[in-house]
Amino acid sequence: MSKLILTNEVAGLGSAGDVIEVKDGYARNYLIPQGFAVAWSRGGEKQVASIRAARESRAIHIHEEAVALKDALESNKVKLTVKAGAEGRLFGAVKTGDVADAVKAAGLGDLDKRKIHITAPIKAVGEHEATVRLRDDLTAVITLQVVAAK
Repeated sequence: MSKLILTNEVAGLGSAGDVIEVKDGYARNYLIPQGFAVAWSRGGEKQVASIRAARESRAIHIHEEAVALKDALESNKVKLTVKAGAEGRLFGAVKTGDVADAVKAAGLGDLDKRKIHITAPIKAVGEHEATVRLRDDLTAVITLQVVAAK
């Protein structure tokens, strides 16, 4: 078992700054090469503190703000304009960064693209859903209206 410090959020494992133990192969072949984690060491405790401080500074601190943002996101449809073919198929797919930019352009708030989760790849125009984790205990569902650019 390898002891690691997560540098990014990994679904099912934890958030940035968490110290975890995983099997050696998973650490060596996936987490470390992808940049999601670094090997734990005694000197790494300072790194853990700085990662947690950065995570806290990006987090929405007040629960009421998060609830208000959730209500705003769920009550409005976010319009995304993308390049598409004649039958409505997209050239590529909608990514989380595109969703974050569209939410910001709609004036609904500033979201971290790493907190947005798209369940199925969005490869066609129409209405789709994405989930945003605003806090550890609060998620919002965004309705995306994907339209073809003219």
